[in-house]
Amino acid sequence: MLAVARGRTKSAAVQKLGLGVSSFGLDAREANGRGRLSEAEAMAAVALAADAGVRLIDVSAQYGDAEAVLGRVLPEAPPSAPPFRIVTKTSSIVHGPALVEAAARASLQRMRVERAHAIMVHTASDLLGPDGPALWERLARLKDEGLYEAVGICARAEDDPVGLARRFKPDLMQVPTSLLDQRLVSDGTLSTLAEMEIEVQLRSIFQQGLLFLPRAGLPDHAAECGPRLSRIRRTIAEAGADPLQAALAFALNRPEASTVIVGVTSLAELRATLAAAGAPTPTLDWDALKLDAPAAVLSQLGAAA
Repeated sequence: MLAVARGRTKSAAVQKLGLGVSSFGLDAREANGRGRLSEAEAMAAVALAADAGVRLIDVSAQYGDAEAVLGRVLPEAPPSAPPFRIVTKTSSIVHGPALVEAAARASLQRMRVERAHAIMVHTASDLLGPDGPALWERLARLKDEGLYEAVGICARAEDDPVGLARRFKPDLMQVPTSLLDQRLVSDGTLSTLAEMEIEVQLRSIFQQGLLFLPRAGLPDHAAECGPRLSRIRRTIAEAGADPLQAALAFALNRPEASTVIVGVTSLAELRATLAAAGAPTPTLDWDALKLDAPAAVLSQLGAAA
C-alpha cells in the first residue's frame, strides 16, 4: 500500500522546519566539506527563514562559534516575543557536570538571549556514565530556573531512544530519521516517543546528501550502496519529483515529529529547501525507498549528516 500523506500548504510545511546552523561556526572541513556561511550570509539566512515562517533554530555549544555568530545575527525582539525557538546542545561531559551546567548558562549569554526553548544533551552516552544522573539533575535545574523551557536528548538509533526516554523522561528528543534510514519508523520508536508525549525532532534527514550525489561521487563508505541509490533516484524521478523534495516530504509528513531539522551551508541551499518543502507531496511508496544496508552502515552514513 502506498504511504501517501495529505498535502501540506507551504506555510504549514515550512513552519515544521527547524534551521540547523552548525555552518555558522564550523570550518569547511568540519561542515561536511561544504563550507561555512559568512556572518553577512548568516544574517540573511536567519532573515529569510523568519520571513518564510521557520520558527526554530538548532545550534550547539560544540559547533565552533556558532552560538556567538547566532547571537550577533538574530533580529532584535522583546524576550516575551522571540522570533525563534532556540534549541542548543550541551558541551562535553569530559570535565564534569558542573562545567556542562556553566557552559549551558554561558550559551545564553553568547546567543544574547535571556532564555531558550531547550537545552539538549549532545551525546546520549554522556548520560549513561557515572556522571549521567548528576548531569541530568543540573539541566533540570536550568529548566526550573526558567532559563530553558525544556530539557532533551540527542540520540542515535543505537542508543535505544525509548529506553533513554523511559529512564530520564525528557521533554524532547532529536533522532536521525530519513527516507533512506527508516529504522526508527519501522521499529515503532517514533510512535512510542510520541505516545509518551515527548516532542520528537528529526535530524540527519539528508543522510550526508547521498541522494544528491552521482554514483561516481559517493564516499568510499557508501560505495556499496551505489546501485540501490541509483534505483531510488530513478523511482523518485518517475514520480515527477527530485531527491530534495522526496527527502523533505518523507520527513515533514511523519505525524510523530514536531520539527524537521535541516542544515544549510549557503543561501541558495536554504532557498531550495524552502521551495522544496512547499512542493506537493509526491506519490511514493516510502517503505520501498529505504536503503537496504546493515545497521552499522546506516549509522556511519548518518553520523555527520
